[in-house]
Amino acid sequence: MRRLLLLLTALLLAGCQTGIESRDGYWADLRDPAQGARPRVKVIVIHYTAEDFSSSLATLTDREVSAHYLIPRQPPQRAGKGIIWQLVPEQQLAWHAGPSFWRGATRINDTSIGIELVNRGYRRTPTGLEWQPFTVAQMTALEALLRDIARRYAIPPENIVGHSDIAPQRKQDPGPCFPWQQLAQRGLGAWPDSRRVQFWLAGKAPHAAVPAEQILTLLSRYGYPVSDGMSAREQQKVIAAFQMHFRPADYRGLPDAETAAIAAALLERYGAAP
Repeated sequence: MRRLLLLLTALLLAGCQTGIESRDGYWADLRDPAQGARPRVKVIVIHYTAEDFSSSLATLTDREVSAHYLIPRQPPQRAGKGIIWQLVPEQQLAWHAGPSFWRGATRINDTSIGIELVNRGYRRTPTGLEWQPFTVAQMTALEALLRDIARRYAIPPENIVGHSDIAPQRKQDPGPCFPWQQLAQRGLGAWPDSRRVQFWLAGKAPHAAVPAEQILTLLSRYGYPVSDGMSAREQQKVIAAFQMHFRPADYRGLPDAETAAIAAALLERYGAAP
């Protein structure tokens, strides 16, 4: 009996060393991994909740909608680091993107991690929309999370996006107060080279009108959802979503020379969608 136990132990150890793993009721041979395997996660989508923390947590832990992470406006601190709520394991899908498209892919829930930031979004005032800024503590926690996820899944800068980028007909989050440029300067997200924007502007006035079709062609190449037969209002929403991300000072959705130059500079730097 002792010799038998020793033999079984030796076989188990040999299996571990040779890539054969014992599982419940069978052995798995791990020695021939497929070259075509890819990580599920290819995109990070950033949202705001439009609610306070308690309401956000209740909404995101219900059955209808979910996200992988939730970051409060003032994350509690432990040992000098902010606490972030993880609501869904990264290996599982969360229902945060809805009908969506980015750089040739649909069903962005299938390939993304969703991060929700507690933020009320906007409120209407007599002078227009008033957007709530994000807090420094919230952005510090987000930066650490983005850096960790992007490193582990080798996510390129152009695939760190907002909900409005992948669903511009329906969504406006994370809004014009989100610090895309600041994050891009730290290697987290895409941003155009200002010198190349001026090159592509070629001396034209930034707000000089250009055909909407010209800009939509550039945005489609970069990865935005653009399709034939879009109404003028739908076209404006796509352009506005792009401007809210890359030129938040003016996101009216008007097709102008600066918007075209920014899109051209982004294509030059990050390439067209597959």
